[in-house]
Amino acid sequence: MGAVAVSFTAWSEAYDQPVRGHYPEQTAVDDLVPEQSRAFLQQAFESLHAPSGAVMLAASAVDAMLKLRDYVDGSLYARIEKAAADHVIAADMAQWAHEVRLDANDQRHADPSAALPSAADAQRAIDFAAALSELLFVLPARVQRGVADAKHAG
Repeated sequence: MGAVAVSFTAWSEAYDQPVRGHYPEQTAVDDLVPEQSRAFLQQAFESLHAPSGAVMLAASAVDAMLKLRDYVDGSLYARIEKAAADHVIAADMAQWAHEVRLDANDQRHADPSAALPSAADAQRAIDFAAALSELLFVLPARVQRGVADAKHAG
């Protein structure tokens, strides 16, 4: 027997009830995040049911974001270190980025001594990638828009 897809709208109309929420929660990555980074991060959100994949996708999002900020030389380790040295990310963020990088490496290389990540581990990796996207792309765009709006208003 196959799965039956039921639209929330159809259900709410049939039972004359509002939809109060749905599971799992849907998270959309801001359109201000560039396409490749946004795609990796969105796929990470959608892969929480598969923590190993979600961790690797979150790390790919981090890598793509740093490359878009012209940190392209060397390994991801070197790019994280350079971004921290340039004060693009704080030292604590670099430490968190390295944790995400190492967790993804464990999965990519199928390290037999590494434990499989949990959904909570995957969520932490995604949380970092989402925070980095806010810092590198969303917040600067909002600030620029606010400055431009202030110039037009004054």
